[in-house]
Amino acid sequence: MTTYIKHSLIKPDTVEQRLYQLNLAGTALSASSLVVLPTGLGKTIIAILVIVSRLEKIGGKVLILSPTKPLVEQHASFLKKSLLLPEEEILTFTGSLLPAKREEMWKTGKVIVSTPQVIENDLLTKRIDLNDVSHITFDEAHRAVGNYAYTYIAEKYFEQADNPLVLGITASPGSDNEKISEVCEALHVQSVAVKTETDSDVAPYVHEKKIEWERVKLPDELKDLKGLLEKVLDDRFTKLSELGFNVQYKKNASKRDLLELQKRLQSQLRGDANPAAYGAISILAEILKVNHAVEVVETQGIEALSKYMERLDNEAYSKSGSKASKRLANDLYIQQVSHRVKECATEHPKLDKVREIVKDELEGNPNSRVIVFTNYRDTAEIVTNALSEIEGVHPVRFVGQASKYKDKGLNQKQQVEIIEKFKDGEYNTLVATSVAEEGLDIPATDLVLLYEPVPSEIRSIQRKGRTGRKHKGRVVVLVTKDTRDEAYYWSSNHKERRMLSNMQQLQEEMPVRESLMENEVGGEMLDKEKQKRLIEFDSESVTIIVDQREMRSTVARTLDKLGVNVVFKTLEVGDYVLSNRLAVERKTVEDFASSLIDAQRNIFTQVSNLARTYDKPALIIEGEGLFTARQLNPNAIHGTLTSLAIDFGVSIFYTRDEEDTAALLKVIAKREQIDEKREVSAHGKKSSRLLSEQQEYVVSSISEIGPKAARSLLKHFGSVEAVMKADYDELLNVKLIGPKTAARIREVVESEYKA
Repeated sequence: MTTYIKHSLIKPDTVEQRLYQLNLAGTALSASSLVVLPTGLGKTIIAILVIVSRLEKIGGKVLILSPTKPLVEQHASFLKKSLLLPEEEILTFTGSLLPAKREEMWKTGKVIVSTPQVIENDLLTKRIDLNDVSHITFDEAHRAVGNYAYTYIAEKYFEQADNPLVLGITASPGSDNEKISEVCEALHVQSVAVKTETDSDVAPYVHEKKIEWERVKLPDELKDLKGLLEKVLDDRFTKLSELGFNVQYKKNASKRDLLELQKRLQSQLRGDANPAAYGAISILAEILKVNHAVEVVETQGIEALSKYMERLDNEAYSKSGSKASKRLANDLYIQQVSHRVKECATEHPKLDKVREIVKDELEGNPNSRVIVFTNYRDTAEIVTNALSEIEGVHPVRFVGQASKYKDKGLNQKQQVEIIEKFKDGEYNTLVATSVAEEGLDIPATDLVLLYEPVPSEIRSIQRKGRTGRKHKGRVVVLVTKDTRDEAYYWSSNHKERRMLSNMQQLQEEMPVRESLMENEVGGEMLDKEKQKRLIEFDSESVTIIVDQREMRSTVARTLDKLGVNVVFKTLEVGDYVLSNRLAVERKTVEDFASSLIDAQRNIFTQVSNLARTYDKPALIIEGEGLFTARQLNPNAIHGTLTSLAIDFGVSIFYTRDEEDTAALLKVIAKREQIDEKREVSAHGKKSSRLLSEQQEYVVSSISEIGPKAARSLLKHFGSVEAVMKADYDELLNVKLIGPKTAARIREVVESEYKA
């Protein structure tokens, strides 16, 4: 007989009582914790148990963060079904909800389910704070590394909250000890709890999951194509060696090895550049392209290779095509491959295996649901077309949002519609790329078929976790013998075992580490307290106005950490305003290189506008590899930098990364505002500005109004005065002005001034 949880905030007979979930929730209530539990075993239930306990004992509000909008809506729906709280107190925050509306709703919400980017933005813009948040759940907690929004939110939470407690939940934290430690540190985790399918208290709830490996042989015709491509690789590796850059294992080198070499070469171009590095980087770009072609022919097949060769050809003959792609297009072996691909009728044997396995599954059980995972979009399309020819199989291609050459992505609404049709049986086979691994409410399936192994243990676990949730399931992995498929197979297996071992070791060590940290006088904790006092002592705070579009970068977040008062506005020119005379345009090396060849993002137009508006225009170029980003002629880059400095009077600074950029911006802002006693103004005071430009500035100073909308208003009404006198309905008649912008204009014009 099923036993249900009894709690004053949980609806009767809704949440099943399982001992392992109660134990994990107990751990999570005693200290901020990372809980690792296999997919389908109720990680959300553990979060609910912690949430109701915190609301009952501490009060305040709780926050549940999940990576995607569909997952947020799924969690919110489950909470509304499970909790004895008014539905209006269980709120959903996503980017589709206006910031002002979120700010108002935050005040009354008890349980808020949100994407992390939304909360990060609202914290940066100071629409919300986390003072009275008694608990945060971080779903898919393994994402809490690097610059992901989870890391910033956790930092602000422990800085602001009166009584913070964190729960991170994941099925796959990764095998790398350093990454696991980074997750724990980012979320301020003090305790780690791990459960596996073999644990005695978990085993009764685990459904059988059969994992099979189907090995196929690469046909001779595809081996011949691979041989031609490897001749190109041999030639390019020889040229690298002649330039003084040797690669271990050469054509058997992994993609990671090649990218590491690329990074080392780029670092050599800073300072006293090694001239040979320029040529080596270009050759390495060719190697990476051909290396990918080898992988495609080995693991995907002739049709996928044909599509890839077509893209290479298109890149080579486009205006922005790199020298590397042009050289490859002229290579005799590559031309042979392109010619033979068109004549080759040999399919990769994996394709026939997919037809056979899916057909057998659906003939044996017509109500089955099947997911076929493939690494590449091209293969997803090929597999979908092949399966659609089989009676009783109703496949659909399921890919991410980005669109590429001859390949349009699916937006989130389209993705959700496909999933609903998959649930209802209109489609019974989902042919998906990595977008279906996590972050979407995909129902349990009877069969998961992996077109190829993946070297990532996290992705492998996520894929296999799509079956065996509510009933027994089956996983089939296709492997091409004597190819990198086998290498990836062994790699992911090894990493999965290492992950489990590392997590269990960490579970045992974590309390000891925490105890040591608490008792370490003069150690790390003391350093943190000292650092906090130093920050509080630094009363010389500065303000930096940041363009709204820069909110996605880590720069704004780092400025906030550095104690800068960050104010977001829609800026017509520049990205950062540091005083009434100084504004900064920020470019990553990729952006800067693109702006030299893209007419719509022309660097001279952008800097010209900056120089006309501010007395002291500045440009920050951020990152490594300025001279290799788009394989541009170094003279073109030097010429551009010279013109910007001499002709436009622009100060040019170079920074390593976003954090370095933020530190530099603070130093300059402090000099302007503290040392020079200058105010911060989003409008420079260039006397040479035309009357029309000044009029556009006045109108565009209202938030929500960009330069195009300002010009449209002025053309329609004829003067600034007429714009300000126009009523709501008149404003709606203007091109580019919608209800939200019209309401904002009237609010600014009509509202009483309060200093």
